Amino acid sequence: MTTIEETLTKMDELRLTAMAAAARELMRAPPDRQLNFEEKLGIIVDREWTAPDNRRTARRIKDAKLNTRASLEEVICDPERGIAKATLRQYATCRWVREHHNVIVIGKTGVGKSYFGSALAAAACRAGHRALFTRVPRLLDELTLARAAGSSASLLGKLARIDVLVLDDFLLNPMTDEQRRDLLEVFEDRYDRSSTVITTQLATKTWHAALGDPTIADAICDRVVHNAHVVSLGGPSIRLKKAISKEQPRQS
Repeated sequence: MTTIEETLTKMDELRLTAMAAAARELMRAPPDRQLNFEEKLGIIVDREWTAPDNRRTARRIKDAKLNTRASLEEVICDPERGIAKATLRQYATCRWVREHHNVIVIGKTGVGKSYFGSALAAAACRAGHRALFTRVPRLLDELTLARAAGSSASLLGKLARIDVLVLDDFLLNPMTDEQRRDLLEVFEDRYDRSSTVITTQLATKTWHAALGDPTIADAICDRVVHNAHVVSLGGPSIRLKKAISKEQPRQS
């Protein structure tokens, strides 16, 4: 008679690892939480059934290079923050991705712009889309190096194929003429084909002045702002609140 351990070993050898893991978890369940055979079988089979999708989702999230583990469910919602739970539920559907809309997240330092951008990208990954998170200063450096190496077309092509590109810290620093043109190429390739999430401290009405070149500023705003959802985050710095809470002595 085959023992349960032998059966589990056979599952592992058949690469039914998720099924075997679920069976082991059920075996460790306390007596007061035991299930009947049909319920256990359903859980074991469902675990194996969803395992490939879970692995693909985990791979997409890893490839997105998110700066933090973020979730729209964890975004703080209150009147001071300026974002409602109903709005988050709409973003969670990823309809904005399917319709190739952009999202612009505006707010001062520390209010959670980068976290919100990461949460949007993570939601897109879970919905089956490819995403990439990058800071704009770093991206501009990569584009400069690619141009010098003669591989700018390859890098631009890679960025164009990303379903959701998160550009963090947009307009944080002044840009050179070449950097402005490089960024315009990125937006041009993505216009009406994919979605771009931009986090910035500057309101869209100030972008022309910040970009410097009126012609390129017009072109960038035309490709980014006109089909974008704008989220203005307010309230105190979340980063500062976390730092203060860590410094506070524990009550004895």
